[in-house]
Amino acid sequence: MQTLSWIDWSVLCTTLIAIVAYGTWQTRGSKNVTDYLRGGNTSKWWTIGLSVMATQASAITFLSTPGQAFNDGMGFVQFYFGLPIAMVVICMVFIPLYYRLKVYTAYEFLENRFDLKTRTLAAILFLIQRGLAAGITIFAPAIILSVVLGWDLLTLNIIIGLLVIIYTVSGGTRAVNVTQKHQMVVIFFGMLVAFFLIVDKLPQDITFKKALDIAGASGKMEVLDFSFDLNNRYTFWSGIIGGTFLMLSYFGTDQSQVQRYLSGKSVKEMQLGLIFNGILKIPMQFFILLVGVMVFVFYQFNASPVNFNPTATEVVLNSEYANEYQTLQKEQQEVFNDKQKIITSFINSEDENSRKYMAIANAVQEDIRSEARLLIDKASESEGVKVESNDKDYVFIHFILNNLPRGLIGLLLAVILSAAMSSTASELNALGSTTTMDLYKRNAGEKTEKAMVIASKWFTFGWGLIAIGIACVANLAENLIQLVNIIGSIFYGNVLGIFLLAFFFKFVKGNAVFVAALITQVIVISLFLLNEYEYINLPFLWLNFVGCIIVITLACILQFILPSKTNYDTENN
Repeated sequence: MQTLSWIDWSVLCTTLIAIVAYGTWQTRGSKNVTDYLRGGNTSKWWTIGLSVMATQASAITFLSTPGQAFNDGMGFVQFYFGLPIAMVVICMVFIPLYYRLKVYTAYEFLENRFDLKTRTLAAILFLIQRGLAAGITIFAPAIILSVVLGWDLLTLNIIIGLLVIIYTVSGGTRAVNVTQKHQMVVIFFGMLVAFFLIVDKLPQDITFKKALDIAGASGKMEVLDFSFDLNNRYTFWSGIIGGTFLMLSYFGTDQSQVQRYLSGKSVKEMQLGLIFNGILKIPMQFFILLVGVMVFVFYQFNASPVNFNPTATEVVLNSEYANEYQTLQKEQQEVFNDKQKIITSFINSEDENSRKYMAIANAVQEDIRSEARLLIDKASESEGVKVESNDKDYVFIHFILNNLPRGLIGLLLAVILSAAMSSTASELNALGSTTTMDLYKRNAGEKTEKAMVIASKWFTFGWGLIAIGIACVANLAENLIQLVNIIGSIFYGNVLGIFLLAFFFKFVKGNAVFVAALITQVIVISLFLLNEYEYINLPFLWLNFVGCIIVITLACILQFILPSKTNYDTENN
């Protein structure tokens, strides 16, 4: 693996320093709560749209999504099919209400509709899940630099976390929004460069169409799955149903996203910003997945490691399992050599036999990689060293570091780290805002504008430290992008159900919703754990739908069976 050149370091460091400096510069004039938490309500629709997209497109997107496509193909894009539906609903229902009430957070509305304890519960549920996710978004870029620099993850988590804290605390919402607009330009440019370089590095006789044919013959181009098989996590139906509920929750009730469009100049600007995001997001995710598929095709013609995590390989080769691992490496090379003949035959004839043999060779390679992961786990345990054997999140960074020219490596690292910082900044900004407005101000009484801004900065700083702590103990799940979505799915359905009750079920009052939400959260966590231990089969995307339906149903039932004196209506709208 080649080391970074001075050009790469220059590009990388200049980008990071510029982000921090720009965020600090943007604090000018952010002396009151409206400026600091809502950016003075000056954002145009394109700034909102790019900021919303940048908040969701963290480093995890650019690390994990190509690795997801490398292993499982294009099917993950179905996860986003519910996004346009959710954008339309939010534009029609959520935004006009938020704007009319002039709220700083989404949860202020719940007190107007229900009561203080329901608002507080929803805010706490948001703080828990978004605080966990913020830790993961710090952990993701730390993985990159641990590979590049050979530093330990603990040190890198602290360095990256402190860098983001400085930028976020000083910048406020206006700085986050405006900076993200420029970061997305860098991100789009960097990913386009990476895509064309990958295609250019394929053999001369392999056109883009032939590359797609090879990917298709290997099962990587299966975009749509209309089955109702719950064993398949990503299907058309899970995307349309579960994805819609997840996106409604994320963009409609998650303060890290709500805060992005609450900074809009008008309702129209907010709505146009979200529609822009809804139109562009699926093509963007499709393109990032396609980059991962092209990396897969590249490694059909170029030898790949048995495991893409170099630290894991080093650990196992220095353990008692070294000989077994080296045997797997030799087997991998033999399969690779055999596959060259199969691919040549497929390109020339595209007959079913060649397609079948290619599928068999890919299955054999995957078996070898699975055995390698088991050996890495055994070596890690015997050596007493914590190392990750699941290498999905290392695939793209391995390709970048080993195959891109100098200078462009720094650009791609800057892309990923820019995404990490922008997303984490949004999360910490929202965590600080929610803690300030929904917990501190509501329970501490009236404070001056200056005191509220100072409190928000301190709460943001505190959440930054918590996120660093979470990052320091984080582990990869199947891969990082799935881990973040799993965390969200455990809480989002319940919170969305509370908001839908507020919008459409006017007869339901505060106490019924509060009790229903508590019960629902226990049920959803229980369902998740039962699925993890394989007692039931319920993929995490469906938890959004299930949680939403349960809390609505329970609240309606409880409204009729609770004693009437407990159903005191604190609604004041």
